[in-house]
This record gives sequence, structure tokens and C-alpha cells, in this order.
Amino acid sequence: MLLGVIDIGGTSIKYGIVNDDGEILYHDSTPTEARLGGLEVIRKVNNLTDVLKQKWDITGFSISSAGQIDRVNGVVIYATDNIPGYTGMPIAKMVSEHTGLPVKVENDVNCTAFGEHWKGAAVGVNDFLCITIGTGIGGALFLNGLPYTGANYSAGELGHMSLYPGGKPCTCGHRGCFEQYASSSALGDMVNHEFGYPLELKDFFMKIRENDSKSICIFDQWIDDLTTGIQSLVHIFNPELIVIGGGISAQGDLLVNAIKTSLSKKIMPNHWNSLAVKLAEKDNQANLLGAAKHYLMNE
Repeated sequence: MLLGVIDIGGTSIKYGIVNDDGEILYHDSTPTEARLGGLEVIRKVNNLTDVLKQKWDITGFSISSAGQIDRVNGVVIYATDNIPGYTGMPIAKMVSEHTGLPVKVENDVNCTAFGEHWKGAAVGVNDFLCITIGTGIGGALFLNGLPYTGANYSAGELGHMSLYPGGKPCTCGHRGCFEQYASSSALGDMVNHEFGYPLELKDFFMKIRENDSKSICIFDQWIDDLTTGIQSLVHIFNPELIVIGGGISAQGDLLVNAIKTSLSKKIMPNHWNSLAVKLAEKDNQANLLGAAKHYLMNE
């Protein structure tokens, strides 16, 4: 079985072909141009399905998407204005009508978790938390080998936990949310403010590796905010594994060791002794794999 898989993100749309053994046979990407709105994004998706169908004998399509997703009906329950007009969009229906094939849709971070559970860092682990750190913070909770989606498919909005009540304004309309302090973009804002000029995060992490004291101080504050949020999640859910994904995971051991050191001082011993912290292994391919796995589990 060959599946067309598409990952709709705020910056790019990744797409490819995955077989039922979890092999990615082809993949590519194109800019999302999210500012043009939901209808234009789905138009792009439909164009990509045409490209894939021309070259491959596809059984169906599975889509990983930003936003809160009704995974049964393939509808966007809620999305921020990062993609204007996306809320309420019946993705599965629109793409299925265009392609004439079955279409399934799942939230992007749930797909990350599916992909890591199938072929990555969480293989064989049935209770784990997946946290993606990027422009915002996304989350997925696996319980007993399946994602927990909540009463209305909206569980896992980790980025919108309240970390500092009354704090920085957030895109969700509230203040003090976790992602305003512990996301990659939050770290970037801290770096630029403290240095007084724009500094790419890759250059900032180079300074840390060169033992620059100012950079280390900024990083330590960011890690403290990140692990304060994770602390609550560990105490609530008692996972056996935390998988850290998103672009910042490219920092490797520097990042994961800092998280482990800080977190070990904040959580109760019985939680810490049974907890592993790993970086996601499948990077940008996790969502494509996860979308395929979601399709296969629900065909």
C-alpha cells in the first residue's frame, strides 16, 4: 500500500509517499504562504496531490495539520490566525472530493508522536509525552499506546498552560502562556533583547559552546522556564518518556543534558527515577510517518 502524506505547517507544506512498512519513498516541500489563508493552503494541498498521483499508485491521502483537528471528520476545530480562515475548514472532504480517494487528517504534534512511536525515539513505549519546541510549543500525550485527544480533540495544548499569570500576551488571547517563555521564538526574543541586536540562534548556541557567560545566563533562564512547565506535566501524567522535537532539538546533547539537569532538581524522586528524556529521532520526517500511521490505524 502506498499513501500520499502531507504535513501542513505554518512555514512549509511537506509532502511525500510512505508505504505500509513505514518507508518514506519520496518527500519534498513547498512554502505554505499561510498569510494567504486557509482556502489557498488547501488549494496548494490539492495541487500537491495531483503531483503525487501522477507518479505513484496511491491508495489514499493522510494529512498532518496545524490546529486542533477533529480526527474523525477531518475538520479544523480551531486554528490561530497564523493561517487566516482555517478554523472550521473541512480538509478531509475538500481533498477527498478533489482526489477521489479516502483522506484522513490528524493534528501535527499527534503525528509527530505517532511517527516517533512507530519508527523513532518512542518505539516500544506506551506512555510518553511529546513536546515540540518551535515558534510555539506543541504537545501530544500518548497513553496506553494511543494519543489522548480529550473530549473535543483539543488535548495537548501545552503551549497555552499558564506559566506566569498576567504575563506576556499570547496569540491565543491570554497572557503568560508557556510558549511565550519557553519556545524557540521566546528564546530568540530574549537573546536579541539582551544583546541589543539581532543574533541567529545558531550563532547564540555557538557562543554557549564557547562558554560565553552572557549567553549561558540567558540559556539557563530559558531552560528554567522550560523545565518549570515540564515539571507540572510530569507530576500530572507520570510519563515514562519525554520526547523533545522541533527545530531546536538540532542542538543535541547540549539541549537534552540541560533539560535533564534542570528537571532532575524539580520533580519528585519516584517520577524522576522512572523517566527518560530523549530528542526526537525522525526530525522533519516524523509528521509524514505519523500521518501514514494514523491512516493505517483507522482505515
